[in-house]
Amino acid sequence: MPLTVALDVRAQLGECPIWDADEQALFFVDIKCKALHRFWPSTGEHIVMAMPEEIGCIGFRKGGGFIAGFRSGLWSLDALGKPETKLADNPEDQRTSRFNDGRVDPAGRFIAGTIDEPKDGGKAHLYRYDRRGLAELAGGLLTSNGVAFSPDGRTLYHSDTPTFTVWRYAYDPATGAATDKTLFARLEPTETNRSRPDGAAVDMEGCYWTALFEGGRIQRYAPDGRFLAEYPVPARCPTMVCFGGHDRKTLYVTSARTGRSVEELEAFPHSGSLFAMPVDVPGLPETRFDPSV
Repeated sequence: MPLTVALDVRAQLGECPIWDADEQALFFVDIKCKALHRFWPSTGEHIVMAMPEEIGCIGFRKGGGFIAGFRSGLWSLDALGKPETKLADNPEDQRTSRFNDGRVDPAGRFIAGTIDEPKDGGKAHLYRYDRRGLAELAGGLLTSNGVAFSPDGRTLYHSDTPTFTVWRYAYDPATGAATDKTLFARLEPTETNRSRPDGAAVDMEGCYWTALFEGGRIQRYAPDGRFLAEYPVPARCPTMVCFGGHDRKTLYVTSARTGRSVEELEAFPHSGSLFAMPVDVPGLPETRFDPSV
């Protein structure tokens, strides 16, 4: 079945969808509009929570609320999205850097990366945050994206969007160490096709699903990096995927409309909206951030 509009929200830069199994609700952010969204698919109820600055990523927090990546750093938020405590500063130049994609690891740490907004210096990084503080896992990046983990938690996936690459690391859930960086997938751009890997998620079979920004589709890869399938999205710029529903067999996809041409928005009027389609293999459940880890 094709992807269809689940919520006609038309976000400027929709990102980081995560599914709350307890509430049976989907949360996602709109980076450019500085907003956190909560959506209940069963009823259509939709709430928008204003944020004090650009919010790039979120994770559920043990005991309720969220951990979130802003331009200024990592923050804890209460259940209504109100910032409570700053956990760590963004150590980069905040005039040109903000936190972007992120995910809670299998043990409860937060893994989040930044974006080098000028995209000219490779100054972005991927970080790990736990009770020891913020630690660098990878550097020399342009746009950190695509963080996801294998079902056993021993493989970390991560993309650098403008370089068209997805990387794989050996990951130690006990320590949060990421080693043995190897190429997982590389997209080959052409003059007419600039598809590049954005946000991602992994299913129960260990397959990696990635949204292709400016590619108008979602791709699925086997754990060994083999390309398996792709699905068209009714927007030129899908941004990230997640699995939801009572059985985690609904694929949700956020998208963007900021910076797109008039002609493109006429062709894809639902750009920025939330899309969905049923899938055969369920996704992995979301882990909650644990500040004691």
